[in-house]
Parts: sequence; structure tokens; C-alpha cells
Amino acid sequence: QVQLVESGGGLVQPGGSLRLSCEASSDILGFNTVGWWRQAPGKEREMVTFMTTDGTTKYIGSVQGRFTLSRDTTKNTVDLQMNYLQPEDTAVYFCNVRIRSFEFWGQGTQVTVSS
Repeated sequence: QVQLVESGGGLVQPGGSLRLSCEASSDILGFNTVGWWRQAPGKEREMVTFMTTDGTTKYIGSVQGRFTLSRDTTKNTVDLQMNYLQPEDTAVYFCNVRIRSFEFWGQGTQVTVSS
């Protein structure tokens, strides 16, 4: 069982920034992918960004150029730097890791973008 602990959510004004962090209970290089998903009220959960073991990173179009995914293999953390946040980025953000046919989720952290 993999434990994922998220931190860093909160309330921010449009145009502001937040940094989310996810700490894994095991070596993140052991996962096929690490990343972040989000779920807005009344909507399905969607993938925001993920990184493969070799460091290849993908983003959904709406966050490209604003969000940056990074990892620290010494601390087993996966961070999401979010800049130029907009109200449509409001959602609960979930850390996600996948290995073979298994996937694990964090508990979620709320991000609210509002003036």
C-alpha cells in the first residue's frame, strides 16, 4: 500500500500562485507515473499533469505554460507549481501514482481561486 500526503492548497486571488506538494511513502522512481488530477464541483475528475519515470511530462491544454510539475527523488515528493491561477482552476486536487495495473490516490487538497 502506498500512502500519499498532500499539502499546499488554499484560497488565492485570480492571477495568483500556489504550490502543491505530495509526499509518497515509497520511492517515486518505482512508479510508472506520478501526477496530479483535479475534480471541480459537479464535474468528473480530470488528469492535470503526469510525469513518467524517465521525466517526460504531460499537461492538459488549459494549464500548459501556467503549471509546472516537478519531483524530488531524495524526498519522494511530487510538486505542482501553479501560476496565473484562474477561477476555473478551482477544484480539489489529488496526487496520483501508478504502477503496473495499480494506482493510488491522496486524500485531496482544496484549491479555490476567487476575488
